[in-house]
Amino acid sequence: MTGTTEHLTDLASRWLGGSVVAASDESFGDKENLLNPADPAFEPGRYGNRGEIVDGWETRRRRAHGHDWALIRLGAPGIVSSVIVDTSFFTGNFPEQCAVEACGIEGYPSPEELDAPTADWTAIVPRSGLRGDTRNVFEVSDPRRFTHVRLSAFPDGGVARLRVLGHAVPDPRGLEQLTIDLASQEHGGLVVASSDDFYTAAQTLNRPDRARTMGEGWETRRRRDGGHDFVIFQLAFAGRVRRLIVDTAHFKYNASAAIAAYGCDAIPPPATGSPRWNEILGRTRLQPDTGHVFDVDCERPMGAVRLDAFPDGGLSRVRVIGTIDPGARRGAGYRWFNSLPASQALDCLTSAGVPREAASDLVGQRPLAGTWLADLRARPTRGLGELAPHLSAIAVMLEGEGA
Repeated sequence: MTGTTEHLTDLASRWLGGSVVAASDESFGDKENLLNPADPAFEPGRYGNRGEIVDGWETRRRRAHGHDWALIRLGAPGIVSSVIVDTSFFTGNFPEQCAVEACGIEGYPSPEELDAPTADWTAIVPRSGLRGDTRNVFEVSDPRRFTHVRLSAFPDGGVARLRVLGHAVPDPRGLEQLTIDLASQEHGGLVVASSDDFYTAAQTLNRPDRARTMGEGWETRRRRDGGHDFVIFQLAFAGRVRRLIVDTAHFKYNASAAIAAYGCDAIPPPATGSPRWNEILGRTRLQPDTGHVFDVDCERPMGAVRLDAFPDGGLSRVRVIGTIDPGARRGAGYRWFNSLPASQALDCLTSAGVPREAASDLVGQRPLAGTWLADLRARPTRGLGELAPHLSAIAVMLEGEGA
C-alpha cells in the first residue's frame, strides 16, 4: 500500500490556482516557470532572443546592490511544512542564497499592496545557502496560515521550481451554505493511501481541475492475482455525501471496469485498528472515457471515503459531493481563526463590525477552544463588554450560518 505518515499538498501549485503575481526581473526565464507542475527539463544548445532557453525563472546579472524576488499567491492557503527551492540545470547561474517570507492577507491584494507595511511579512526560511542543480529543501516550523510567499534570490540567478508543501487550511466562512466537493485538495482533502501507483499517483484524483491527458489521472499496473485496487480519501470536512463523480476521461482501453465506495466517520491512528467502512455505493459498472455521476444518500456524516476499483486500471478524477456537518464546520472555523496571522485575524473581526480594541483583545486570547462561544454565552451579558452586540457576527464567522 502506498502512503506516508504525513501527507502534504503543494499549496502553491498551479493545479490549485497558485500564481506568481510579480517578480523583480525575468530577463532570461519567465517567473511563471516557478510553479510549473511538471519536473524541470533542459535541452542544451537551444537559444532564443533572450539567450539560452531555460525551464525556470532566471534574472539578469546584477551590476548594482540589491537582490531579486518573486511574489507568489498560494492556490490553497495553509500551514507550510517545508519549501523546496529547486535549482535543477542551473549550474553556473544559480543564486548563492535564498530566503522565503510569508504573510496572510484578506482578499486579492495587488503587488503594490503586498509590498505595503500592512502586509506583515515574516521569515519562514532565513537567508540560506543554495546548491546548484539541486532540490534544496528547507523545513518550516511556523504554525500560522499564510496566503502568499515571497522568494528572495541573492543576488540574482536562476531557480527552476518552487514548491510550498504543507496542509491546506480553508477559509470556511459561507461554506456551510454550500454543497461542495468534500474531497477536493483546495479545501484540504487528501489521498492518504492507495493500493498501487505504478504508472501515475492516486494523489491526482482529488485535484480540482480536469485531467488533460491519461497521464494526469491514476493508473495502476495490470493485476494477475484476482484482487482489486483501492484509494482512500480523507475528506476536508466530515459531511453528508450526496453524490459521487467518477471520471475515466482519457482512459479508453485501460479504465477500471467497476467501482464500489465505502465511508467511515474518521480514519483512526494506525495503532488503534482499522476503520469501520460502511457501503455508500455498491459495485457499479464504469464506461471508458466517461464522466459518471452516482447519487448516494449517506444517513450520517462521513470523514473518509474508500473507493475500490475492479480489477485495476485507470481513473481520472473523483469528486465526493456533499454538505458539511455542523460539528466539522465549527472545528474548521476555530482551526482557521486560530492559525491566522494576528494582522489578518484583526482584519477579519473588524470587517465583521467588531470594534478594533475589542477585536485586538480577542485576537490576543487565541487559541480559542472549540467551546469558546458557548462558554462566553453562558456568562452574564454585562460581562461581555464591547463583544456583546457582535456575538452573532462572530458566531457566523467561527461556527457557521445560524450558529
